Amino acid sequence: MKQTSIDYMRLYDELKNEQASWLPVWKELSAYLAPTRGFFDGQLPNNGRRIDHKTLLDSNPCLAVEVLAAGMMSGLTSPARSWFNLAASPAEFADLPGVREWVFDVKKCIEDVFAKSNLYGVLHGFYQEIAVFGTAAFLIEADHEKGIFCRPFTVGEYCLGVNSAGQVNRFARAFFMTAQQMQEDFGFEQLTPQIQQEISTKQTGRFHQVYHLIFPNSAYDPAKKDHLHMPFTSVYFTDKNHILRQSGYHSFPVIAARWEVKNASDIYGKGPGFKCLGDVKMLQKMQKTKLVALDKSTNPPVLVSANVQGEVNLLPGGITRYNGAAEGAVKPTYQVQPDLVSLEQAIESVRNTIRSQFFADVFLALSSQDFSNKTAAEVAERHQEKMIILGPVLERLKNELLDPLIDRTFELLLQQGMLPAVPESMLGKTLNVDYISMIAQAQKASFATALVQGISYASNLAQNKPEILNRIDYDCALEEGLEALGVAPVLLKTTVENEQTEREKPSSNTSTLED
Repeated sequence: MKQTSIDYMRLYDELKNEQASWLPVWKELSAYLAPTRGFFDGQLPNNGRRIDHKTLLDSNPCLAVEVLAAGMMSGLTSPARSWFNLAASPAEFADLPGVREWVFDVKKCIEDVFAKSNLYGVLHGFYQEIAVFGTAAFLIEADHEKGIFCRPFTVGEYCLGVNSAGQVNRFARAFFMTAQQMQEDFGFEQLTPQIQQEISTKQTGRFHQVYHLIFPNSAYDPAKKDHLHMPFTSVYFTDKNHILRQSGYHSFPVIAARWEVKNASDIYGKGPGFKCLGDVKMLQKMQKTKLVALDKSTNPPVLVSANVQGEVNLLPGGITRYNGAAEGAVKPTYQVQPDLVSLEQAIESVRNTIRSQFFADVFLALSSQDFSNKTAAEVAERHQEKMIILGPVLERLKNELLDPLIDRTFELLLQQGMLPAVPESMLGKTLNVDYISMIAQAQKASFATALVQGISYASNLAQNKPEILNRIDYDCALEEGLEALGVAPVLLKTTVENEQTEREKPSSNTSTLED
């Protein structure tokens, strides 16, 4: 049996203990906002957990979560359109031979890998998790066929840790595998004698708990290339510290993002679900009150005379025998006349509050408002105002989701030789990422509008003083404006190409001779 001097179970327990105070509120959030998500209380795989529909009477909060997830998906990382650009850094190297074409080819390669892999399916669940629980995570690993493979996680099944700068750099999870799955993944020789015995006797259906840890490697040595000296250590083990597999990573492979954190020492984040949980509980209680009122108004409690023979039949057309005067045999205890209009208005007000907390009104703004009497510019401006509301959240997602996602994918594709050959002019240079998603462009649109207004203002002044236009760098204005609009830099000619085109133009004073 393989043993180690490092107590990996103790490291796991430390991260698990730091998470303990978050579990109660995550369970509540799961029950009221995401009943199909979350992994708590030692659940086993393939466990069809029932949804408590006595608690979840109104599904509007769950719908608001879906709208936010779909809006973030289409507005931030849409599979149907390009949402990022790459550019050489420093910018002056972009005009060197072959650089723009290579950068464009790299971008297309990354986009193709994203489309072929399971990334976009994972991202949809990621946005649901971060909206409800404030924290979401998934693992990116190499795949020799599709380039990358993403392993999604749900809240409660994993633990995180942060460094002194508040960056997530530790990850732990406990999961279940059958003996057959463990043999396929780790090999028969790496298993414990007990599991080897199960495989030998064909008893491979029982689940076993496996632990996975990823943390900074204290033995990191850049001069050594083996997995034991990489920046991050990855180890799979059982509860007896029996190592199933030990390896390493060149960079932290887990994409873990928080909606917002109070300070750098916070490990887990808080999202819209935390803010509106009280409203969601109130909505469910109001729905229950309305249903009770409807039930009592249609089937009120009754007073039954002692002269009634047998049971009272309250079914339609039912007969109840009564020995005495017909009047007063069975009558309502009290009349219930609920003000359903006012109650429904109050319920709708709470629903609107919940939708606002999940930004559903932002993403449904264009489809739910009447813009028939407004110009295209007014519609664009209103859309831009809505998108800017998400500014602080998008900045955190840029740092904790988008940047690590592209960096990690680039690294894995480079290691597998799936990127085009690097031109000599790019050796030693870096790539910058610019985001051109719908939401990012809405935020940048204010710059493009100001640019157009500035040039228009200069043009008006030039009517009285034409030489003013000589002070405007139109080439720079073109590049800045197209960048704000999300146009790929490769579409612009380099300075050298532009000068060559100008030289090849026929002279304007060349005359054409006709026979």
